[in-house]
Amino acid sequence: MVDKNQTAKSISLDSYGIKNAKVNYQLSSQELHNETLRKGQGKEANSGALAVNTGEFTGRSPKDRFIVKDDITRDKIWWGNINIPFPTDMFDTLYEKVVDYLSEKEIYVRDSYACANDDYRLNIRVINEYPWSNMFAYNMFLRPTEAELEDFDPEWLIVNAPGFMADPEVDGTRQHNFAILNFTKKIALIGGTGYTGEIKKGIFSALNFILPVDKNTMPMHCSANVGKNGETAIFFGLSGTGKTTLSADPDRKLIGDDEHGWTAENTIFNFEGGCYAKVINLSEENEPDIYHAIKPGAILENVVMDENGEVDFEDTSITQNTRVSYPIYHIENIQEPSIGENPKNIFFLTADAFGVLPPISKLTPGQAAYHFISGYTAKVAGTEEGVNEPLPSFSACFGAPFMPLHPTKYAEMLSAKMKEAGVNVWLINTGWTGGPYGVGTRMKLKYTRAMITAALDGELDNVPYEQHPIFGLNVPQECPNVPTEVLNPKDTWKNKKAYDIQAKELATSFKDNFKKFEEYANNEILLGAPQGV
Repeated sequence: MVDKNQTAKSISLDSYGIKNAKVNYQLSSQELHNETLRKGQGKEANSGALAVNTGEFTGRSPKDRFIVKDDITRDKIWWGNINIPFPTDMFDTLYEKVVDYLSEKEIYVRDSYACANDDYRLNIRVINEYPWSNMFAYNMFLRPTEAELEDFDPEWLIVNAPGFMADPEVDGTRQHNFAILNFTKKIALIGGTGYTGEIKKGIFSALNFILPVDKNTMPMHCSANVGKNGETAIFFGLSGTGKTTLSADPDRKLIGDDEHGWTAENTIFNFEGGCYAKVINLSEENEPDIYHAIKPGAILENVVMDENGEVDFEDTSITQNTRVSYPIYHIENIQEPSIGENPKNIFFLTADAFGVLPPISKLTPGQAAYHFISGYTAKVAGTEEGVNEPLPSFSACFGAPFMPLHPTKYAEMLSAKMKEAGVNVWLINTGWTGGPYGVGTRMKLKYTRAMITAALDGELDNVPYEQHPIFGLNVPQECPNVPTEVLNPKDTWKNKKAYDIQAKELATSFKDNFKKFEEYANNEILLGAPQGV
C-alpha cells in the first residue's frame, strides 16, 4: 500500500527487499517519456512517440520462461517445453539477488490492474529498472483513478530488471535472461531482457491459470469488438493472420486487441488497458488505426529512424518484430468500459500459405475444438531465419507459450461455451488463393472483410453449404460481395490434382501435430479432425 506519511509520489519498497532506492512512483506517461530521453535510453520520433531499442532481445524467449513448481502448480500445470518447472528454493535465491541488484538504484514503480470487469480485477504493482519499461506498463495495464490509488492493495508483483544477468550454473536458468512465475508468492520475476512483451505476457500467463482454475472463466488470446446490435465478435489468430486489422472495424467498437476473458455469465472483458501491435510494413492506408495511434504516449520498439525522426517501417535490420505500444484510448472507436455482452460469432484466423483452406468455413463444436487446439497458420519465406518455403506452424489455443494448463482444458471450455451461448465459429483463411505462396496470391482484404461482415449480419445463415472433401469443413457456396469462385479453394487452382496432393499433405500435418493431444481429447474433438486422409 501507499505509505500515507510519505508524499504522493513516494513509496517504500523495503518489504520487497529493495533498500535505499530512489523510487519514482506513479509518474505520468510524459514524465516517463522525458526520463527516458534524459537518461539517453530513447529518442523522440517526429510523431512525438518515444522510440527505444530493447537490446539483445527483440522478442519473447519461450525457452527461458519458467513456472515455480510447488503445491499450487505441481498437479495442475501442463509441464514440458512450454511450461518449464523451476525449484522454489532457487526462485527465492534468485529473487534476493535481483532485489539486491535494484537496491540503491533509481527505479520506477507503478500500481495498475488487469481485467476490465471488476469481478475479476487483479491489482498489480510493477517495479521497473528503466523508465520506458514503466511507461509500457502504463500503456498496457489498466490505470487506477487517484481515489483508487489511496487504498490500493497489490495482489501480484512484477519485478523487471533488464540489466540483471543470471548465472545459469548457479541460478538454475538456461542462460542469463529469465521470466519466472511464482503462483504461491504471486510474483513475476523478469531479468536479463529489455523486451517489454515479457511484462504483459507474464500477467497474461498467470491469468490463464487463475481464471479457469479459480473463476470458471475462459482466458483467450484474441481480439474482440461489439456491433451496434450489442453482439460481440471474437477473433483468434497468430501473428500475421490479421487479428488486429480485422477487429478494427469502423462500424464496430473495439473491446480489446489481444487478451480477454469469457465469463460464466457470457460477458467478454479485456485484460488490458492498451495495445501492443506489430508495425512491420505499417502504412496509413492499410492500418489507419494503428498508424494514427503512434503519437505522444506511444512507445515504438526496435524501429529504424533517420536523423529527423522519420520511421522506416519497412526496415527490418534490427528485427522483423518491430512494435508499438499505446493506451487503448489512442483508438477512437472503443467500447467503454472494455466489456462486451452476448458473444455470437468467433473467428479463427489463419494465413494458410499452401492455398488449401477455404477463405471461410463454418465449424461444428468438435471441429472448433480441434482447430482451436491445433492453432494453425503457416510461416512463409523470410519470416524467420532458415525459412525458405512455406512451413505449417501450430500453436495450441492460438497462444501456446502462455497456456499453463493442458490445451484440451481450454478447448473443452470453448466447446461448452459455444453450445451454451449458441455461438457460430468460423475458420477464416487470410492466406493464399489460386495456389501456394509463390504461385497464388494473398486473399484480398476486401473479400475477407466482406465474408466476416456477412457472417456477422447473418447473411450466411440460409445459403447452401458444401463439405470440404478432405478437411470436412462446411463451406458456403454464396457470399455477398465475394465472387463465387473464390469460396472453393480448389476452383481457384489451375492444377486440380496438385491441389488435392497439397491438401492431403496439409491434412497429414494437422494429424501428426495432434497426436500429442489425442489421449486427452474426447470423441467429439477427435471427430473434428480432417477425415479425407
